[in-house]
Amino acid sequence: MENVISQQSPNEHQEAETIPESFSENIPDSLFNKFFLEVYSLTIFTLRFFKEVFKPPYEFNELMKQSFLIGYRSLPLVAITGFIIGLVLTIQSRPTLAKFGAESWLPAMVAVSIIREIGPVITSLIFAGKVGSGIGAELASMNVTEQIDAMQVSCTNPFKYLVVTRVLSATLMLPLLVIFSDTIGLLGSFVGVNLKGNVSTYLFFSQIFQSLEFNDLFPAFIKTFFFGFAIGLIGSYKGYNSNTGTEGVGKAANSAVVFASLMVFIIDMIAVQVTSFFQN
Repeated sequence: MENVISQQSPNEHQEAETIPESFSENIPDSLFNKFFLEVYSLTIFTLRFFKEVFKPPYEFNELMKQSFLIGYRSLPLVAITGFIIGLVLTIQSRPTLAKFGAESWLPAMVAVSIIREIGPVITSLIFAGKVGSGIGAELASMNVTEQIDAMQVSCTNPFKYLVVTRVLSATLMLPLLVIFSDTIGLLGSFVGVNLKGNVSTYLFFSQIFQSLEFNDLFPAFIKTFFFGFAIGLIGSYKGYNSNTGTEGVGKAANSAVVFASLMVFIIDMIAVQVTSFFQN
C-alpha cells in the first residue's frame, strides 16, 4: 500500500501543478467572452427599448413622475456644480491671459469653454453619479424583492413601466439641466471677473454673445440627448438584470456609474470628431 501511495502521489502533485496553468490560460478567453456577452445583452436590451417605446399603452403619468424626480431634484446639485465651474475657470484663466495682455478676452474664452465642452461633460458626469446610480440601485432592489416578477404576474409590462419611462426621462431632462448649468456657470464667471475688476453686466454678456456662434451651441446641445440616453439606458440595464441578493444592488449601482461615465467620454469623443468633420 505504501508503494502504491508513493507511486500515485507524484501524479497527483503533477496534476495539481497543471491545473492552475490551464486555469490561467483560460482567464483571458473568459474575460473576452464575458465582454462580448455583455455587449450582446446590452444590444438586445436597447433593441427591446426601441420596440417597447412605440408600442401602446403609454405610461405618461410615470414619465412625468420620473421627469420630476430626475430633473427637478437634480437642480440644486447641478446649480452648485455649474457655478463653481464658471468661477474657478475664470479665476484660473485670468493670470495666463494677463501675461499676454488678453485679459479682455476672458468672458468670451470662458463662455466658449463652458458651453462647448466643460458644461455638458461635467453636468453629464454629475448626472451619471446621481441619476445613473439611483436608477440602477432602485431597479436592482425591485429585482431582489421580486417586485418585477410580481408586475409580470399581474399582467403589467415591467419593462415598459420601469425602463422605458426612466430612459426617456433621462434623455429629456439632461439637456435642460445642461442649459441650466451653463447659465449658472456664466453667472459664476461674471462673479469671478468682478473679483479683480469692474465689468458691467451688459459688457460681460455682450462679449459672450458676440463670441458664440451656432456651431458652438447646436452640437453641444444635441450630444446631451445621447448622454442622457446612455446614462438612463445603462442604469436601467444594470438594475434590471442585476444578480439576486443584497450584494447585487451595490454592484448594479457601482457598475452603472462607472459604465455610464465611460460612455459619456466615448460619446463626447465621437461627437467632437463628427462636429470637426462637418465644420471642415
